[in-house]
Amino acid sequence: MRLSSYFLPTLKEDPAEAQIVSHRLMLRAGLVRQASAGIYSWLPLGLRVLRKVEQIVREEQDAAGAQELLMPTIQAAELWQESGRYDGYGKEMLRVIDRHDREMLYGPTNEELVTDIFRQTIRSYKDLPKILYHTQWKFRDEVRPRFGVMRGREFLMKDAYSFDLDYESARRSYNRMFVSYLRTFARMGLQAIPMQADTGPIGGDLSHEFIILADTGESEVYCHKDYLTYDALSEVSNDDNDLASAVEKWTSLYAATDEKHDPAQAAELGESLISARGIEVGHIFYFGTKYSQAMGATVTGPDGEELFPEMGSYGIGVSRLVGAIIEAYHDDDGIKWPDSIAPFSVGVINLRVGDADCDNACTDIVNKLEATGQDVLYDDRDERAGAKFATMDLIGLPWQVVVGPRGLKNGVIELKRRATGDREELSIESALSKLMG
Repeated sequence: MRLSSYFLPTLKEDPAEAQIVSHRLMLRAGLVRQASAGIYSWLPLGLRVLRKVEQIVREEQDAAGAQELLMPTIQAAELWQESGRYDGYGKEMLRVIDRHDREMLYGPTNEELVTDIFRQTIRSYKDLPKILYHTQWKFRDEVRPRFGVMRGREFLMKDAYSFDLDYESARRSYNRMFVSYLRTFARMGLQAIPMQADTGPIGGDLSHEFIILADTGESEVYCHKDYLTYDALSEVSNDDNDLASAVEKWTSLYAATDEKHDPAQAAELGESLISARGIEVGHIFYFGTKYSQAMGATVTGPDGEELFPEMGSYGIGVSRLVGAIIEAYHDDDGIKWPDSIAPFSVGVINLRVGDADCDNACTDIVNKLEATGQDVLYDDRDERAGAKFATMDLIGLPWQVVVGPRGLKNGVIELKRRATGDREELSIESALSKLMG
């Protein structure tokens, strides 16, 4: 992609309305623009990041045995009246009346709708367990939307729902999602800790929030220091017993709490207890038969009796994650995207557009990188070098390739790693080998 034709409306100055780092940098780097209070348009660069985050979430949900579907944003109020939540949910839920005077709502979550789908289609215990998920826009009418996508009114969320025959199998689904979340966040380069949480309007008696550590986090959390080094990707298999042992380890020895609770709850950790700043990016719930019983969703059990399936729900704030990742990865010059979710993996900077050697070298580098599947943003603008460097640092691509006439005469180009700031001069062949490796 040539930057001269790419829609990337960057800003030189910090927007006055942006109060936190991620909001400021998302506006300055041309990722989003505000449409109205708490509602944002995702511009091309931001949408690329959003889709990469969404894809990692999808891959880990699929790997955990969940199956994807897509539910609508607008739901019938009668489903929420069946569950008893319609009147009690609060003003955060946007209620509307259609032309036929039917009560509708813009869904803030999907427990009722997915339960309705289940009761229309699943009849026997033989069809269990099931975990169904989708990634869809949600709306919650926040009183004071702020902090950009970190606390907006409209947001993209992955929500999954499990259906099981009994408590033991429901806990296996819960454990599977628990570990899946740790793997999901680890793939994005994030330190995540599960913290026992209130169930809120979702209901139930078992819930964990997933907090990623960031110096600019919204709340203080206390956890075991081993969270900082534990590798959730490699040490736990998908065997149910292994998953159960891992979750037990995390929820007992590595107990975590936030600043609203007494840190003494984790006092047995002694010198292993540390405090850090954190941002919530995921929340999982087990609530048993709350919705299946309220809505008459039953299956025939092994003995022919009618049973209410045990349920759980599992949410990840996909759009919120984009802001949270920026909070965790930035410096004074801009964003520092982890490789796995960067909008482009490499930025190629042509220091002298119009110079035949520079133009040809850049074109050759871009073509070779793209041929191996790399996403490349080529800065071919007729701009001064300082402006090009500033743009690349602001948008935070993991690698920068700098091509100039002086370097080419010496047979080298410059390769910069955005995360560390390290620079080195290499031959084109060596630089390509490193980027493709």
